[in-house]
Amino acid sequence: MNMFVSNLGFHISDENLKSLFSPFGEVSSAKVVTDRVTGRSRGFGFVVMPEDAEAGVALLKLEGSEIGGRKISVSKAKPRSNDDSSSKNSNSPWK
Repeated sequence: MNMFVSNLGFHISDENLKSLFSPFGEVSSAKVVTDRVTGRSRGFGFVVMPEDAEAGVALLKLEGSEIGGRKISVSKAKPRSNDDSSSKNSNSPWK
């Protein structure tokens, strides 16, 4: 299961994120999204756990928990859409 984790402190690293979820089972990847220019965390990331049952427990246990003074939000990630209908300028003639 791919999970979206938001409201992360800016000091949280990929390894910190993986360590947070690993007590619940195998974590195949953990990535904190960073700004392309500054390299600073954008305050959210994604965690992938191959076993849905373990991921479900992690999601339930970690949702709303306080990490570094901030209450994090954990949810099942939505698949990315490849169509243009989700873009801000979908009515623009300059596609």
